[in-house]
Amino acid sequence: MKRALLSGILTAQIFLASSLAQPAQAPVEAARPFVAEQTAPGVYVVVGPYALANIQNAGQISNSGFIIGKNSVAVVDTGGSYLAGQRLRATIREKTDLPIGYVILTHDHPDHIFGSAAFLGDNAIFIGHKNLPEALRTHAEDYLRHARKDFGDAIFAGTRVVIPTVLVDSPQTIDLGDRPLKLEAWPPAHTNCDLTVLDEATGTWLMGDLIFAGHVPALDGNLNGWLAVLRQLEQRPAARIVPGHGPAAMPWPEAAQRVDTYLSTLRDDVRASIRAGETMQEAADKAARSERDKWELFDDFNRRNAIAAYHELEWE
Repeated sequence: MKRALLSGILTAQIFLASSLAQPAQAPVEAARPFVAEQTAPGVYVVVGPYALANIQNAGQISNSGFIIGKNSVAVVDTGGSYLAGQRLRATIREKTDLPIGYVILTHDHPDHIFGSAAFLGDNAIFIGHKNLPEALRTHAEDYLRHARKDFGDAIFAGTRVVIPTVLVDSPQTIDLGDRPLKLEAWPPAHTNCDLTVLDEATGTWLMGDLIFAGHVPALDGNLNGWLAVLRQLEQRPAARIVPGHGPAAMPWPEAAQRVDTYLSTLRDDVRASIRAGETMQEAADKAARSERDKWELFDDFNRRNAIAAYHELEWE
């Protein structure tokens, strides 16, 4: 299969790569490779720490993956800064000299997409959910402003937003050379632009932030929708999954259970507050507190999750 083609009919609209900053070369020593874990033959994951983005981690706080076929490589999420993307690219080059044919973005959050400019020189095809370009255009200015504040100019340099050139609506397949990857776009859940990648050769399913482990889930889409998508996903077999945050690989469907429990608890508690006539702030103080000791970064995300849930559920 030619690299420039996807099997099946893709969304017809094609977007040119665009950016809000010009790339800058980081020092060679700064772009040293990450440590990558091989979770299955030809499938590698760079594991992000449980942390907020800062100068020390250069925004590499989520999991990035890459899959090596006979003809080319696919990158799945590029990290949280241009520097992180450079380091990811250096990591790939330690494993293979095959061309990087595809960069797949699982959703629009900065820790997953801000390393993309590091791959523009590879002439890779950038792929995302059909809603991803609009999500990036809507939030890019805020994302970039916060990144500059978090990283400072030295780490921020070259960080930019790259708009995908191929959009996925219905399930599609790309081929890396005897290595088909199934791409699926999901209804609003963690975000309104969640995309998963299934390596059919090994049964490895890269979930993006539809699955969190350790790091408390972050709600930026639709709570009821996320629970519905989770339960749909749980009906599918997989040898292993790669979460957006957490270890390099997890058993399936067990990996979904704690996320389901947290989101269900959040929904039940917020509904109870609404029924009791409590304000949004009162609900945010109480929601999902029983889950607090089970998750890292709970206090950084749970309150905003509860507020998002309240907005969604108050008019049910």
